[in-house]
Amino acid sequence: MHSFLLQESILKLKKKKNREIPGWLSGLGPAFSPGRDPGVPGSSAASGSLHRAFTAKTSPLQGSVDCPTLEFEYGDADGHAAELSELYSYTENLEFTTNRRCFEEDFKTQVQGKEWLELEEDAQKAYVMGLLDRLEVVSRERRLKVARAVLYLAQGTFGECDSEVDVLHWSRYNCFLLYQMGTFSTFLELLHMEIDNSQACSSALRKPAISIADSTELRVLLSVMYLLVENIRLERETDSCRWRTVRETFRTELSFSVHNEEPFALLLFSMVTKFCSGLAPHFPIKKVLLLLWKVVMFTLGGFEHLQVLKVQKRAELGLPPLAEDSIQVVKSMRAASPPSYTLDLGESQLAPPPSKLRGRRGSRRQLLTKQDSLDIYNERDLFKTEEPATEEEEESAGDGERTLDGELDLLEQDPLVPPPPSQTPLSAERVAFPKGLPWAPKVRQKDIEHFLEMSRNKFIGFTLGQDTDTLVGLPRPIHESVKTLKQHKYISIADVQIKNEEDLEKCPMSLGEEVVPETPCEILYQGMLYSLPQYMIALLKILLAAAPTSKAKTDSINILADVLPEEMPITVLQSMKLGIDVNRHKEIIVKSISALLLLLLKHFKLNHIYQFEYVSQHLVFANCIPLILKFFNQNILSYITAKNSISVLDYPCCTIQDLPELTTESLEAGDNNQFCWRNLFSCINLLRLLNKLTKWKHSRTMMLVVFKSAPILKRALKVKQAMLQLYVLKLLKIQTKYLGRQWRKSNMKTMSAIYQKVRHRMNDDWAYGNDIDARPWDFQAEECTLRANIEAFNSRRYDKPQDSEFSPVDNCLQSVLGQRLDLPEDFHYSYELWLEREVFSQPICWEELLQNH
Repeated sequence: MHSFLLQESILKLKKKKNREIPGWLSGLGPAFSPGRDPGVPGSSAASGSLHRAFTAKTSPLQGSVDCPTLEFEYGDADGHAAELSELYSYTENLEFTTNRRCFEEDFKTQVQGKEWLELEEDAQKAYVMGLLDRLEVVSRERRLKVARAVLYLAQGTFGECDSEVDVLHWSRYNCFLLYQMGTFSTFLELLHMEIDNSQACSSALRKPAISIADSTELRVLLSVMYLLVENIRLERETDSCRWRTVRETFRTELSFSVHNEEPFALLLFSMVTKFCSGLAPHFPIKKVLLLLWKVVMFTLGGFEHLQVLKVQKRAELGLPPLAEDSIQVVKSMRAASPPSYTLDLGESQLAPPPSKLRGRRGSRRQLLTKQDSLDIYNERDLFKTEEPATEEEEESAGDGERTLDGELDLLEQDPLVPPPPSQTPLSAERVAFPKGLPWAPKVRQKDIEHFLEMSRNKFIGFTLGQDTDTLVGLPRPIHESVKTLKQHKYISIADVQIKNEEDLEKCPMSLGEEVVPETPCEILYQGMLYSLPQYMIALLKILLAAAPTSKAKTDSINILADVLPEEMPITVLQSMKLGIDVNRHKEIIVKSISALLLLLLKHFKLNHIYQFEYVSQHLVFANCIPLILKFFNQNILSYITAKNSISVLDYPCCTIQDLPELTTESLEAGDNNQFCWRNLFSCINLLRLLNKLTKWKHSRTMMLVVFKSAPILKRALKVKQAMLQLYVLKLLKIQTKYLGRQWRKSNMKTMSAIYQKVRHRMNDDWAYGNDIDARPWDFQAEECTLRANIEAFNSRRYDKPQDSEFSPVDNCLQSVLGQRLDLPEDFHYSYELWLEREVFSQPICWEELLQNH
């Protein structure tokens, strides 16, 4: 019976688009073998090397549940060398030699008998000035050669260096020197020329296949600008005062409009929309997105700078300081073991049917004992069983996938591979958790008002509106409860901003015109405002095309224009190299877009809540929520541990050593890290983005429920990294009350993890959901109200008033009193009564008027 059930499950797996049979099935013996070697992957050579590398680390019976704790430190970006290496694709490696040759040919004509590193600083500056002068020529070929010479300088003059450290040092030194000589403004003019080059655009549109040859000039220009931004953005304690001044000057130049031009980030945004519209398919989109992300990070600030700005903003608004530093709290958290999948495909089929378990108390006891031995917290919950959870989870995963495909037109169906079974540990390890909870509980003003409203209705029979001070008639325990709630009351910056916006809408004359500080964030929002929907749609289109769960379509945008060579590979090894390069290229695009969107949302939320809501709403309208869920609808652990990199071909290693001959060993000789930093970084960013979009938005929370996101998110908990688990648990917490009692009972370990790691909101009925049936939801009205508030904010602050009812009036006392007014004939009979009613009987609080002004 058991073998029949297992063979039936194998046949079902084979029918799912001929997906690969999991390796753990082969460990069950030849009797259950489906006739195919499960260790041989069926996709590509690149995935084969990944499969071999992964299966070498795990025994056949060990699945992804046994993932070790990942030592990952979240930050603004990866290491300096890694960020520079991701600028170049492996297809571009031959151009390093071309850049060096162009520089040496030009340098020999200008300087005799010396090398670049031997020159004094003044001589170096004189040579750079000559280079920039030689850029101002009509011939495109000559201009490209000079630009390549400048790029070689920005790359660190690696021909004169002996080690990778020297290359990085001289790259940074040369970038500061190049910027001081005006290189960035010169290359900005050249970039404008290339963007407006209609001949290159039309030539690319006519070609059936676009390669890196179509974007040579743009790639050289963008590479120089990226190296300038990335090297100058990097702060080090050893930097001189002059370099610090240069950094601030550069930040100001990028942040504000110079010579009546738009900020640099807006030019890059326009390149993204032009690329997505199909008018410029030859744009090197990866370099554009990387540069855009780094410019936004440089001008607005990274995550740690955001925390500093938040503290300053709360102090300016007179709010109490934050209870804890969220960055430090997350860093100190430990990853929890994922929920056990004890009765997934393998063991659920091997278990006896429920009918045979009746009357066999020993089998039932063994089953419960086995489950308890897998319980890492040693908590004995006899009501917990994974039997219904597994079937319900698999069904809901399939339903959620179909729902996603129906809602998001651009997404393709990708069946899920069932997760492998966990191995029973020989001895359950008792985990010691720190005392207390990691986060201070928070209470909103609305929560206190809602609690008092319910209490007054229950004990008194009427309410007092928003009064939270009057407690007359309420029993003593209610007094204590209100006291506790007020102790943990948290007023956010957004609450103050919304209140101020309401006051400005109600009293535009008495409160006067709002003074808006011209910060870099404010200037960027003003520039993005009228084209923001197009920007968000373009970014999500590229993100969709780069997602590993998406399949190539003829009508989708081509994001591989700056990675495909002119001549397609002939040998198998060349195809393997290109396959790794393409996967790496897509991963870098996902990384840059996810980090860019998260930075924009966080900065706009701090600047003004309705700026954040405007961007969020357009992301939601562009199907960002199902897109992110589709991204996670894969084996996330495989994505995070993917090794789509060839270390010997990475910059700056490839510039110091001779390029090795292509062999299987050289392709598979990647780093020895247990995970890919950029992929884990991207996953955390996307989860944070999803949290930002759905927090306190019941309509969007219901989208998570409708798209059956719970099983998708729960599988992501297999990755043992505290920060990723935290944001997954947050997303599960907000929808727990809608998933039903059976789901909560079957996922008690996940519920326990939510309790231990996610911040507590007092009076939040997340674990039970007793009141959801009686609570009416009008999702459309919720979004429409929010949209009306956003439009009112944008109109009030950014639209120029035309024919407004608040037009200027004559404030001169003499001219106003001198005007002749036509009064009614009987006015002189009742003017004393009118004065008494309209003037004398109306109290005027002069002190309040003075305070408001």
